[in-house]
Amino acid sequence: MATQLLIYGQVEAVNKKRHLDWSIKAENNYDFAKKVNSVPLMAVEFPHAAEDYSIVFAGEGNELLPVVVMGVKQDQNLYVNDQGQWVAKYVPAFVRRYPFVFASGDEGKTLTLCLDESYAGCNQEDRGERLFDGDGEQTQYLQKVVDFLQDYQSHYQRTQAFCRKLAELDLFEDMGAKFTLPGGEERTLTGFKVVNKQKLKSISQEDLLQLFASDGLELVYLHLHSMRNLNKMLQNVAPKLEAAERDKDVEVH
Repeated sequence: MATQLLIYGQVEAVNKKRHLDWSIKAENNYDFAKKVNSVPLMAVEFPHAAEDYSIVFAGEGNELLPVVVMGVKQDQNLYVNDQGQWVAKYVPAFVRRYPFVFASGDEGKTLTLCLDESYAGCNQEDRGERLFDGDGEQTQYLQKVVDFLQDYQSHYQRTQAFCRKLAELDLFEDMGAKFTLPGGEERTLTGFKVVNKQKLKSISQEDLLQLFASDGLELVYLHLHSMRNLNKMLQNVAPKLEAAERDKDVEVH
């Protein structure tokens, strides 16, 4: 998956020539994320996310990242209701940073702040928070946005290192979670990876101590513990699943 641009539409670099008179009116509406069934999760978010979501892994190589499962179909987010509200207590930082995102053309060496201009809250009528002041300088709001994204990028790199370590230890296995739709039909959720408990028990004492010292072991157990939320998600959204199954408008993996 294109991890950086899953929920973005018309992305443009933020600059005072183009956006001098632009403002952002924040809206408590997450319709922009209603068609993604998983989003990346930073390692620092595991303790919060493990209460609401199943944390698994997706991707290969440097693109291997933890993700939270939010649906059982390709274009389905069961954590966004029909009113566009997020129905879990914790909203992943990947979603909260929208409509802003860092873009890079040199593998992260240079980062450019970008904005999804298709976001409904973008305006030139002074509604919400301005991006630039009358002198063309960044407002306090925009600086907070930059700080948040820089912090996110820092955690992104640490999360990549955590995933590389798990891959080096050969702890992953492909996930094949079976579930039953309200009508009784069985399906399988695939395309993700999980940590194999037996492989975890077999690693050397030295590797185990390193994993413990880096807080990686805690993250692994939070991941394993979070898998119970898959059944909880299916139970909580059974009516929505049933309606989607009747519509047959999206192909199930």
